[in-house]
Amino acid sequence: MPGDAERIVGRQLDAYNAKDIDAFAACWHADARIFAHPDTLLVEGIEAIRARHVLRFQEPDLFGKLLSRISVGNLVVDHELVTRNFPEGLGEVDVIAIYEVVEGRIAAAWFKQGEVRLRPQG
Repeated sequence: MPGDAERIVGRQLDAYNAKDIDAFAACWHADARIFAHPDTLLVEGIEAIRARHVLRFQEPDLFGKLLSRISVGNLVVDHELVTRNFPEGLGEVDVIAIYEVVEGRIAAAWFKQGEVRLRPQG
């Protein structure tokens, strides 16, 4: 049975896939930070996180498919296959996401992306 940290990360991914910005933002702490792994700060604070994802949620094909999830205590690690509408075209990318959950919300996240694979146009 998943623990609290896994449940909040699962709700966050469900809201991401539904492009529900309010439900998505509700999963994050007000002062949460998102990093490109290992330590490049991308955004800090819920307003910046909301703004980043409002733009992302405009992509018509956006979807994060969970491939695996593990957790230890308050850390949750997801392996996802993310479909995106890249400037070069529709494609997908493997993503490792590490979430730190504190007091029932995501306090920090680190993302490591693989190489983008564009789908053949046709």
